[in-house]
Amino acid sequence: MEIWSDVVCPWCHIGKRRFEAALARFPHRDAVEVEWKAFELDPGAESAAAGDRVTATEYAERLARKYGTSVPSAQQMTDHMTQQAAAEGLDFRFDRAVRANTFDAHQVIHLAGERGVQDAVEERLLTAYFGEGEAVGDRETLVRLAAEAGLDADEVRAALEDQRFAGAVRADEAEAQALGISGVPFFVVDRKYGVNGAQPADALLQVLERAWSERSPLISVQSDGAAVCGPDGC
Repeated sequence: MEIWSDVVCPWCHIGKRRFEAALARFPHRDAVEVEWKAFELDPGAESAAAGDRVTATEYAERLARKYGTSVPSAQQMTDHMTQQAAAEGLDFRFDRAVRANTFDAHQVIHLAGERGVQDAVEERLLTAYFGEGEAVGDRETLVRLAAEAGLDADEVRAALEDQRFAGAVRADEAEAQALGISGVPFFVVDRKYGVNGAQPADALLQVLERAWSERSPLISVQSDGAAVCGPDGC
């Protein structure tokens, strides 16, 4: 399972919870490997300083400008997302949001993938942005949050200083474009099925079950008597 996501995408956090609910009900969940892929909703965004929060009204105004809608309509959007998040056990606080460019955050998530704590870091950054008003575009904030989720702080800092995973982030984004992904979250199962958006857990479970049922068993073409090596010798 590959999931394209951004840590400032509210539906990505909601979608993550719904996917987790689906996975918990999937009989073969232990065989599912999850990889988080980078997608920047606003590559040109400028990160605000830590503590430079906006009010809920300011957030709605920014959303209205971005999507070309009215402020009341944008406020309805945030209210709806907050309600949907609450239904999944998430506490969204748009009044605490700190504007962030997420390119460095995606680099940290790639490092986490190499260290086996990718899901934990993804979760920590989503919660930090939507519930705690953390500046996920600030490098020292990223270092602290990543360390809280299991990464080594010095390694995170060094990786960000030398932009070690910049190429990997760009590769994810190029891959998304090649696959026709224009919004997130986007779930890709076995490179065969694509699921767009924060679908209900039941829908995600159906995709998992279908993909599993269509897995082809290995067909052996080895001739009898061919020489092989195994645990008991050659």
